[in-house]
Amino acid sequence: MADSQSVSMRVGTVVGESLQLERGGRCLLDLPGISLGQAPCTAIVGPNGAGKSLLVRTLCALMVPDRGQVLWAGSAPDARRRHKVGLLLQRPVLLRRSALQNVVYALRLAGVSAPQARRQGIDALQAAGLDAIIDVPAQRLSGGEQQRVALARALALKPDMLFLDEATANVDPASTLMIEQQLSVAMESGLRLVMISHDVGQVRRLAQEVVLMHNGQVVEQSPCAFFFNQTNNPVSRRWLAGELLV
Repeated sequence: MADSQSVSMRVGTVVGESLQLERGGRCLLDLPGISLGQAPCTAIVGPNGAGKSLLVRTLCALMVPDRGQVLWAGSAPDARRRHKVGLLLQRPVLLRRSALQNVVYALRLAGVSAPQARRQGIDALQAAGLDAIIDVPAQRLSGGEQQRVALARALALKPDMLFLDEATANVDPASTLMIEQQLSVAMESGLRLVMISHDVGQVRRLAQEVVLMHNGQVVEQSPCAFFFNQTNNPVSRRWLAGELLV
């Protein structure tokens, strides 16, 4: 019975079908279909205003589309699997508590007992190389340390899929390196990663698949090597050449 319940809780793929999102009579998102989760890491790229963040928030079930539906492993998102789909933002949202208490709080919300949550929280921060700041208030941490705590908190919940929205845009190179190493280890353990990034180097280092968005639509979804070296899509080639897409 436990194995059956565990399987039913899995979120193997996240799919958007006929997604449309409108604001003020303007269509901001218009996707016939998109499926993520087959590759260990998918990078969503494109110019500002392309709809990348809107897509991620819709697939995470934080926004409801005007039309279409989102499916997690073939069924509609539900509270029971909420912690199986994580989201890490550009500016982390941390409580006015210690680094450890931030992780423990998330685990307690997911139903983990207090003693187990503390043990798992300490393990998560130690795995992230944050032993020295376990009891430091989050507001006293550097930007890079705050983001690493937020990532440790997200990974402590053992999500099946983690979405990152420019999660390393405001941190120093050393913190970026540690975050990428942490993500690589998690992907080796089965985590599926979907990241919005303007850092082409980061996309090349982590991603196996690239989704290029422009004007609320998916222009191309293809393997990373093909996208960077062989694509014949004219919009993709313009973006890769550094041209401004308007």
